[in-house]
Amino acid sequence: MIAAPDRTPLVREFFDRPVLDVAPDLLGRTLVRSTPDGPIELRLTEVEAYDGANDPGSHAYRGRTARNSVMFGRPGHVYVYFTYGMWHCMNLVCGEEGRASAVLLRAGEIIEGAELARKRRLSARNDKELAKGPARMATALGVDRSLDGTDACARTDSPLRVLHGTPVPADQVRNGPRTGVSGEGGVHPWRFWVANDPTVSPYRAHTPRRRTT
Repeated sequence: MIAAPDRTPLVREFFDRPVLDVAPDLLGRTLVRSTPDGPIELRLTEVEAYDGANDPGSHAYRGRTARNSVMFGRPGHVYVYFTYGMWHCMNLVCGEEGRASAVLLRAGEIIEGAELARKRRLSARNDKELAKGPARMATALGVDRSLDGTDACARTDSPLRVLHGTPVPADQVRNGPRTGVSGEGGVHPWRFWVANDPTVSPYRAHTPRRRTT
């Protein structure tokens, strides 16, 4: 028999490590989103690491702003940003306080509450697509900027928590260039995913946005 995922919450010390240690270790963990309509649970299958001042691809590369201030706070908190004027994406802050680094949650498998996720993701052709990509995941879980700064390590009453789950064996973890990141930040092989998992999003190189006339 396959053992059930461990429902022990991850402690703050898990996140208080270098981002390149935390990112692959998040694969297989369970993300729990509590909503008034019920919980949605997701097994993380794809993530990307962003290393603050050392990383041209990071929102914190040029320092603290009102938008990215959560990244400079305590590890284990949720950083949510709004992009392209239409989508939200969520990250888990890691590393020591004051040194901004975070892991973008890119994809996952809905393991509980799929009926709630389907109501938010009407364009999904099947359940494997419900959270296949960072914006799709945030939409499926009902995550927006109101959850920016949420403490994912809080034992109770937190709308977002991360449980131990079932960590992915090292030989099943793959890594490669980050998706859609331009310039020097795009070459880092800091995207990590579960090998052959159907919920992992396809790799796409950065494509400059065309100006409309």
